[in-house]
Amino acid sequence: MALASNSALAPFRVRAFRFQWPADLAASWAFEMETLILGWYVLTETRSVLMLTIFASLLYVGTLLSPMFGVMGDRIGHRKVLCAMRLMYAALASVLMVAALLGKVTPMLVLAVTALLGLVKPSDIGMRTALVGETMPPEHLMAAMGIQRTTQDSARIAGALSGAGLVALLGMGYAYVAVVVFYIVSVALTLKAGGERNAQQVKTAQQATPWRDLREGMGYVWRTPHLKATMLFAFLLNLTAFPLFTGLMPYVAKEVYGATQTTLGTMVASAATGSLIGSIFMSRYGNVFPPARAMLVFGALWLAVLVVFAQTRSPAAGIPVLFFAGVMQTMGLIPISALLLRSSDQRYRGRIMGIRMMAIYGNLPGLLLAAPLIANFGYAVMATIYCVFGVLATVLIALLWRDALWRREAIANRR
Repeated sequence: MALASNSALAPFRVRAFRFQWPADLAASWAFEMETLILGWYVLTETRSVLMLTIFASLLYVGTLLSPMFGVMGDRIGHRKVLCAMRLMYAALASVLMVAALLGKVTPMLVLAVTALLGLVKPSDIGMRTALVGETMPPEHLMAAMGIQRTTQDSARIAGALSGAGLVALLGMGYAYVAVVVFYIVSVALTLKAGGERNAQQVKTAQQATPWRDLREGMGYVWRTPHLKATMLFAFLLNLTAFPLFTGLMPYVAKEVYGATQTTLGTMVASAATGSLIGSIFMSRYGNVFPPARAMLVFGALWLAVLVVFAQTRSPAAGIPVLFFAGVMQTMGLIPISALLLRSSDQRYRGRIMGIRMMAIYGNLPGLLLAAPLIANFGYAVMATIYCVFGVLATVLIALLWRDALWRREAIANRR
């Protein structure tokens, strides 16, 4: 049965999207399983929150390279770049799989492989988003972003639970077999995603050097108020909210709650279930909200819920709060992607999403500052400081760029 043009599932009418969605789903499952397995391993083996934050930070070490991945995507095609990236994930996961099966895994090996993975992984979301924008009609972008976001949210549920369960049942080596398989599947499906570049696009891309392309993309964002403010807001969320919601979750489970890896999987799955609900809601009703206003309001609400989570002392109290934090998270992030794709020149699409991924760099100082703050003041105080600062900075951004972000008739609020 054909999907109605106004249906939440209308993006699946685009053939390329029907391949890309399962490709992104497989990659996201592998990401979540791998992060959970390795994060728990590092914390268990080293008994150090500093080593955990270093591990989590290494996953974002290549954030500054993201604009260049965007440049290459604009020059040779987003699909080719994304396939090459995912082949690298599979190769690195295979190294850890073999080491684990042979009983040769060490924390230093894990950190070394994570550093290499971190050179590429931060650009994955930006490249997959640019690939959606390449084939998706503008009127379906918000729905497509909601559906595309479900790949990450559902992966956090299934990846967290299956990753913890497989390690407990089969051991780290055999759990990594599943990770490698998911990466290989994602490569095969990505080959069928995206659109074909016409001769004029290829010719235009070859007329400038990569560095000139990068400067043009940076200049375009800097000259466009709503794009510059959106990038700054994305950086703020990565600095304050994401370290609490992802990187430090193993610490909360083990040191604050005194729980096991299975409980950690349940915590991550609860947050991801909330995110999935939010993604489904935005895929159906996202066009109701002015994008810029939605990202500011729901982003601030995400930080507010995380303040409540920071005060919990048991899984029974924390897990329900994580669910609501997940809902607010995805309702704040989806409008950012839709805004960037819908209100910018398509010639710069890959570069814009690459620059957007640079915002992930906020995770590094956020995670590294967290370790000494936790050591001196405790997790609850550290998290409260992060969230209060985040909310105040959100209000400041809304005030400074009021005309570009808050006015209903602003280009950033077009639906």
